[in-house]
Amino acid sequence: MSRESESGLPIEAVYGPDALDGWDPAERLGEPGAFPFTRGVYPSMYTGRPWTMRQYAGFGTATESNERYQRLVEAGTGGLSVAFDLPTQMGYDSDDPVASGEVGKVGVAIDSVEDMRTLFDGIPLGEVSTSMTINAPAALLLLLYQLVGEEQGVDPAQLTGTIQNDVLKEYIARGTYIYPPKASLRLISDVIGYCHKEIPRWNTISISGYHMAEAGATPAQEVAFTLANAREYVRAALAAGLAVDDFAPRLSFFFVARTTLLEEVAKFRAARRIWAQVMRDEFGAEDPRSLMLRFHTQTAGVQLTAQQPEVNMVRVTVQALAAVLGGTQSLHTNSYVEAVALPTEKAARLALRTQQVLAYESDLTATVDPFAGSYAVESMTDEIDAAIRELMDTVEEMGGAVAAIEAGFQKREIEKSAYDVALSVEDGSRTVVGVNRFRREVDPDDDVYQPLRVDPTIEAQQAERLARLRSERDNGDVDRHLAALRAAAEGTDNVLYPMHDALRARATVGEVCNVLRDVWGVHHPADAF
Repeated sequence: MSRESESGLPIEAVYGPDALDGWDPAERLGEPGAFPFTRGVYPSMYTGRPWTMRQYAGFGTATESNERYQRLVEAGTGGLSVAFDLPTQMGYDSDDPVASGEVGKVGVAIDSVEDMRTLFDGIPLGEVSTSMTINAPAALLLLLYQLVGEEQGVDPAQLTGTIQNDVLKEYIARGTYIYPPKASLRLISDVIGYCHKEIPRWNTISISGYHMAEAGATPAQEVAFTLANAREYVRAALAAGLAVDDFAPRLSFFFVARTTLLEEVAKFRAARRIWAQVMRDEFGAEDPRSLMLRFHTQTAGVQLTAQQPEVNMVRVTVQALAAVLGGTQSLHTNSYVEAVALPTEKAARLALRTQQVLAYESDLTATVDPFAGSYAVESMTDEIDAAIRELMDTVEEMGGAVAAIEAGFQKREIEKSAYDVALSVEDGSRTVVGVNRFRREVDPDDDVYQPLRVDPTIEAQQAERLARLRSERDNGDVDRHLAALRAAAEGTDNVLYPMHDALRARATVGEVCNVLRDVWGVHHPADAF
């Protein structure tokens, strides 16, 4: 008797040697750190050092978020991960009428270089790695980070981190896009070219399956649609005149880790193998680093429950195990309270401690790819590999990721999967502990969780800061730099250079984005691509 995986593939009750009949380990596995990278992108993996432990944080003002970052650094986190509020993600200043009611709610509000300076006050940018979850305005936030690093005396060539910068998945699953797809791809290509010359250690894009998974994508869909988007970005960079081995080593990926541990491990191993083959055979990459699918993982927020939230600590631990056994390069563990509200400092610290126990108290770091040769996992890896390739081929037959997005293919597939999961929870065929099984009545003696509250006066405070900035800066200088940005956007020059100058002169995020809105237009959901 077999069960079905999240991707709809059979999981046999017992696997034996016959499951790998004709299976060639040299072809399917190779060695760790060597093509096809099934066993991991580095030869030593965690035996040399553990994965980077990131904690996603950001709320309210830059000052409040800075205090949280300071505590996380003191607690031993190896990398910061910044959450921005919705106005920042959409390229609006905090005093824009569109931003009303959203300032500082789901992340930190960043309006100018002054906010970015405050956000990283006392944090040595030459020593930490910072990931920024920002997409349409990713170029701006990267440049603000560079400017603050320069103020600290850090050579841009020493800065390390990642901007998400993945707009295609926004059209599929998340919705924080600004410009039409063609303009968005041009901006991403400009970022890649700029970083190659100016910030060479920066990961220029984090091509993300996480958000599609959170919207309901199966593991096979998550990887297939992510790698299809990655193909599109590579083609855009090549069309812009960049050489594949000049930019491909700085591409990175972002996936989810679910509680279905075995399938998740198989998914990660298959994704590495497929990407290595695509980059070598399709794009002619020769640098081994160009073939490596390096990825960050976040545990599955969509699987957290508001009911019995302490059970989420168990879920997050299992999900973190899946990410580590799958060979992630960095990991964010969700706080157990995130189905209710933004995490408190205590909840965020406990999430970090979960990773530290896995890294320093378990034997997970003692050997590379412990599942290699497993009858079950190798069979599952091959099966999900085939399912991913089939979906990728479908996208290619439609004309590539953008054409498939235009046809609504990815969105429809994900929505169907999400609907099927919702039905299975409702009819009880899928168990969610504390929700449809093992429920309990609320005990009046239980501790009542007090969620983190965002100060409602933040919006007014940010508006005051913006008014002061505009009155103190040289507005003529700002206007000149914004005019240069407009000229670059209307032509073919890399827009990041005049953008850098405008932001250094204290132009705001909204002012810069508005110039590009004027030139490139905005994308509406009903627009034809």
